Amino acid sequence: MYKLACIVPSAALLLFTISFASAGTLEEIRNRGALRWGGDASGGGPYIYQGPDGMLVGFEFELAEYLAKQLGVHSEYVNWEWEMLPQILDRGTIDVVLNGYEWSEEREQLWSSTIPYYLYKLQLMARADDGSIEDWDDLTAKPGEPRKQVGVLQGSAAERYVESRFGDAVELKKYPEVTSVMGLVEQGQLDATVQDVPIVTYYGPEFPGLHAVGRPEALGYYVGFVRSGDKELLEALNAAILKAIDDGTLRHIYEKYGVWNQEQLQLIEVAKKWPPTVAAAPSRWANLPHYAGLLLLAAWTTIKLSFLSMPLAMLLGLMVAIGRLYSPGWVRVPLEGYVELLRGTPLLLQLFVIYYVLPQFTGVSLPEFWAGVLGLAINYSAYEAENYRAGLLAIPRGQMEAALSLGMSTTTALRRVIVPQAVRIVIPPVTNDFIALFKDTSVCSMIAVVELTGMYRFLFQSHPRLMLEFGLMTALLYLAMSYPLSLVARRMETRFKQVARWR
Repeated sequence: MYKLACIVPSAALLLFTISFASAGTLEEIRNRGALRWGGDASGGGPYIYQGPDGMLVGFEFELAEYLAKQLGVHSEYVNWEWEMLPQILDRGTIDVVLNGYEWSEEREQLWSSTIPYYLYKLQLMARADDGSIEDWDDLTAKPGEPRKQVGVLQGSAAERYVESRFGDAVELKKYPEVTSVMGLVEQGQLDATVQDVPIVTYYGPEFPGLHAVGRPEALGYYVGFVRSGDKELLEALNAAILKAIDDGTLRHIYEKYGVWNQEQLQLIEVAKKWPPTVAAAPSRWANLPHYAGLLLLAAWTTIKLSFLSMPLAMLLGLMVAIGRLYSPGWVRVPLEGYVELLRGTPLLLQLFVIYYVLPQFTGVSLPEFWAGVLGLAINYSAYEAENYRAGLLAIPRGQMEAALSLGMSTTTALRRVIVPQAVRIVIPPVTNDFIALFKDTSVCSMIAVVELTGMYRFLFQSHPRLMLEFGLMTALLYLAMSYPLSLVARRMETRFKQVARWR
């Protein structure tokens, strides 16, 4: 039990006083009878996750239950995408963000943080059989050696730390899910990963091929966030957290989930000086040219993904369409299954299989970029197959019969008579698919391909004050990439119509 001669009495008095107060969000919470807190259970343990009985558990889940009880209400969990939790806080959907959110100056400028409820550090992990990485400094490539590939959770403190410490000395890979990164290191697709210590403690035993390297570094703070004007709610939550430290509740919860360590003994001292001094925010326009440059580079990646995958999708689609219409039954049936399977399953799942699952069975792992190209091409080939099949069916049957009567083979007739006409017919839907593919490249961020949408998400997570500016620049870049395609398609349609009229 901690000795808090000064802090605890004042905290208890604060709770007592606030119980009779009626102001703002705190009053709404008490009238509602529920503290709505936001998290993302897909992030997994030990934060918030489904237990064996299907019910949610986790050290933050139990902490939220305790905080709500101290406010005299019940806890109401709201599941949302992790990176968007502060935005739904601003919308009023939740009252507090409580899901492993690290404190940062940028966030403190927009929202108010509670005192820390957990002090974490970052741990480097590598393969147990990889003797080339024995400490943090080993991540820096030696002259003549390729850069180490380091995987991190996208938008996390680990990402910011590796970038600030190592810069271009490592090849940083950003993923939306923790266990996938650890699996990729174990399989040899990545050299190392940097994770928060609670994640290493919880998931480490599931990856026996990995081990912790070096000492944990970069002390950070898990805090709750409330809207900047919710002063009464913030004070009430802080008092409840202090009480949890004093009565041993916090330690009991952390020991239950195996995340208690000596760093937590500093919580009281940190709370006395909270929040840290925040430097004055720089001008909104100061670094925009730099950020615009990052978005342009990401847009170039989007262009490369699109222009490499779409022609491949068109070629595959045309071959599948011809096979379904002009091949024997033993060929048509598998091709029909190919189309229905790809149209009936999401692109995200198909990318997951290509990048994460196939290497486990084949031993062959594609680089992220080429896995994205292949995934997009295969997915869109199913839709292009239907476009081309419709185009081929639109050609009168008599044209094939006439070509055959002139002595052409079926292959020659298709190549010289049928397919050229079908291609002209399907220009509008194929163009629409091409434009759609530009936007679907955003799914490739799941496999650490930093395309335009992925860069936008990274930038607004790191600099939430500029979310609107980043969104506007991203939208304009997408428009600049897709609109010329519409003009080209319109010109091609007009040209083909004129040719057909002259004939």
